Amino acid sequence: MAVEEATVGVPVHEHEEHAHKKLVIIAWSGDLDKVWPQMILATAGAAMGMQTTIFFTFWGLFSLVKDDVRITGENWMQKMVAMMDHPGVEHLKLGKMNFAGAGPAMMKKLAKEHSVASPGELLRMAVDQGVKLVPCQMTMDMLGLKREDMIDGLSEPAGAAAMLLEAQDAVTLFI
Repeated sequence: MAVEEATVGVPVHEHEEHAHKKLVIIAWSGDLDKVWPQMILATAGAAMGMQTTIFFTFWGLFSLVKDDVRITGENWMQKMVAMMDHPGVEHLKLGKMNFAGAGPAMMKKLAKEHSVASPGELLRMAVDQGVKLVPCQMTMDMLGLKREDMIDGLSEPAGAAAMLLEAQDAVTLFI
């Protein structure tokens, strides 16, 4: 009896038949400590041959804004949101222990010391691996984001219904 069979009670060949072929990540947070695992899991899924999609909504969408774009939006409320939370993958804050920017600097230093790719590097790897990066159209509209504000390599913006269809029969993560 194989170790896998003894451990979970299902023969190995049945695992292969039921192995998930799709991974959908709903990226709702733009915090560094959430964007990092979004990118790590997406690139790992793609490397494993999974059809991988990340749907970026609400604060998660800001990691797709070009780093050189500072203020986005058309009205004062949209501009205030962009000023409070600088868009771009290089400007992410920590959800906890931000320490006026010292927390992200420490995490980036630790990552570099341990040869962990940055969220920006992982995002570029995801694009190279064919991960579908889908911005939420509703969030783009709400926050006044335009396609030219966003990085290259994105899929067409979509809504919640499209992502729910995409998530059928997929491993789905909400990060």
